[in-house]
Amino acid sequence: MKILITGGNNAKALKLLKAFPDHFVLLADYAEVPSIATEKYTFVSLGKLNKDSIAHILLNFCITESVDCIIPLNDFEVESIAKSSVLFGEYGIQVLLPDANKIERYIQTGNLTYQDFAVFIKGECIFSTSQNLPEKPSPDLNGVFGFNDEDFKLFTI
Repeated sequence: MKILITGGNNAKALKLLKAFPDHFVLLADYAEVPSIATEKYTFVSLGKLNKDSIAHILLNFCITESVDCIIPLNDFEVESIAKSSVLFGEYGIQVLLPDANKIERYIQTGNLTYQDFAVFIKGECIFSTSQNLPEKPSPDLNGVFGFNDEDFKLFTI
């Protein structure tokens, strides 16, 4: 499976590599990116940032690069991609974000940081940096979430 993680120049994106050891990961960012390519991941540029057409840019990139799954980490991408997830799905591209009508409850406000993170696909935890997940995570969790003893918030930059 080929996974696109945006915000690739950020350390948070690099932390996610350990969640997908059996997949090829594209670490994407806008403008310049490092020229690094390995057997498991590579850095790629998404070109010049245009916030007005984020969903279009990312969908086109995913189609062109045969991406199977997208994990948007940039906070300015989240709502637009969540609202476009049905369109991504029509092209066979899984969007790892909560449903657009539920996303507000998972958007982080303020500068609160979470030491641990977990990756959920349709409510199932496929990776976590801690064994101490809050009790009974919601079955609608889909995406990468920072968490503490009682709360899940999207893992964004």
